[in-house]
Amino acid sequence: MNVVIEIHYKADSRALQAGTFPLRGRKPEQVALEFWKQIKKEMSYHAVLEKILAFGDKDITQLVIDLEKEEWNKSMYDNLPF
Repeated sequence: MNVVIEIHYKADSRALQAGTFPLRGRKPEQVALEFWKQIKKEMSYHAVLEKILAFGDKDITQLVIDLEKEEWNKSMYDNLPF
């Protein structure tokens, strides 16, 4: 099954990037987070997330933000020496 992801963000101006991705057993928010990380990596300046839509109309923005925070927290606390 495939999912269509639309990411609306603000960088120098407002922008939209969209793509169709295979789920391969993953949740749409996991796929969207990977896509968002790819977009941020390619940007030469800071991008601010505005909205993420899956399947054309389902807003999954908060799910992706929560998943991103969870990954960040895990990476911060997994490397502690104690």
